[in-house]
Amino acid sequence: MKSFVVVLLLALAGVESVAQKRSYDTIPNMPEHYWVRMEKFKKEAVVPGKIVFLGNSITEGGKWKQLLKDSTVINRGISGDNTFGVLARIDDIVKLKPSSLFILIGTNDISKKIPDEAILENMFSIISKVKAGSPKTKIFIQSILPVNETVERFPQQFNNSNHINTINDQLARYATRMRYTYVDLYGKFIDSQGKLDVKYTYDGLHLNAVGYQHWVEVLKELKHL
Repeated sequence: MKSFVVVLLLALAGVESVAQKRSYDTIPNMPEHYWVRMEKFKKEAVVPGKIVFLGNSITEGGKWKQLLKDSTVINRGISGDNTFGVLARIDDIVKLKPSSLFILIGTNDISKKIPDEAILENMFSIISKVKAGSPKTKIFIQSILPVNETVERFPQQFNNSNHINTINDQLARYATRMRYTYVDLYGKFIDSQGKLDVKYTYDGLHLNAVGYQHWVEVLKELKHL
């Protein structure tokens, strides 16, 4: 497993390390909020064996306890977060020893023009760390969701469909080899034009109550919950 990850990361990064060539912003979009959430998490009791949702504002906005009718579900979403932020805090997630870990991250990376290769490198590092530290955790990597530019609220997130599809394709491709479950949310949220269906969003990017309910229904239909 470890040797495969090394080879994969080298292939993604090319001859030179992506990190060595870094010329892009890796800081979460809302750094103050990031640390407020981190301080909140530190004060919470570590209760192993629970379901954990991990990601950015799309995850943070979910009322998972109510949606799943399970008061033990843990929400580790942080608005503005990206794959660098998740990688920096993944050890805290590992300490929770989740029964199931649902990860959705990457939207903010794309808006910052972080290269697809760097995003994937971080994703595979996150997966590798969870597998090493909590081998019994079932890892569910959820595809990056589509956006809808007809709702003009977050222009930096628009016109990124090629990047979203490239990353999702690679995450799906390596699921079996890296032993995680890929969840195609993208295909469940698009309309006939390939955009985020307006019935699931209030701003073209984030989900409304109907969107979150649909998300849970998809996970249940796939028997991931």
